[in-house]
Amino acid sequence: MDAKTGFFYLFSLVLLFAAFRVVTARNPVHAVLYLMLAFSQASAVWFLLNAEFLAITLVLVYLGAVMVLFLFVVMMLDIDIEKIRHGFWKNFPLAALMGCVVALEMAGVLLGGFRISDTPELPAAAEAVQAGVQYSNTQVLGKLLYTEYLYPIEIAAVILLVAMIAAIALTLRGRKDSKAISASEAVRVRPADRLVMVSVPVTQKAVAPVVATEEEKA
Repeated sequence: MDAKTGFFYLFSLVLLFAAFRVVTARNPVHAVLYLMLAFSQASAVWFLLNAEFLAITLVLVYLGAVMVLFLFVVMMLDIDIEKIRHGFWKNFPLAALMGCVVALEMAGVLLGGFRISDTPELPAAAEAVQAGVQYSNTQVLGKLLYTEYLYPIEIAAVILLVAMIAAIALTLRGRKDSKAISASEAVRVRPADRLVMVSVPVTQKAVAPVVATEEEKA
């Protein structure tokens, strides 16, 4: 076993352990940290598989932006762990059944995907690697995405656009308890709109001041 294979097994074992701890960790902050560890190990595995673009994208997008945002949100939320644990064993049979179904589906996909035939058809990138020719996996990935997988990419882009518009519409709806001030209305305001002179009627007569005489002063 060479060094590359050893690193592959090491990163894979740490990745599996981190993924397991994401599910079993009781503290949400610890679960997010284990998920960040899992993403970093997956990026290292992609580096070993000569997929540098995907590895760097995983680090920059997920570790550098998404997971940090998740970590801040989870740390700011006041999550009551005791309330979440209530009803765990009541829903455990259904959760275990769904977990078994998902595990069987993943096993079927992985076993079917890693099945090696007698005459495998290698893509152009793998043939170039075996021939010792330098190539750019980013260029090959871009050609695949915008040629063979063009329609799925467009459908995914439309779905993400709809989700983004829906999120903006939900957050920008008018709230009665909001104290936000419109900047345009504040600029167009006039002094007469801010200050109103009100004539208040006199409710009682003013008391005449008492003037002391010279004898009282003495």
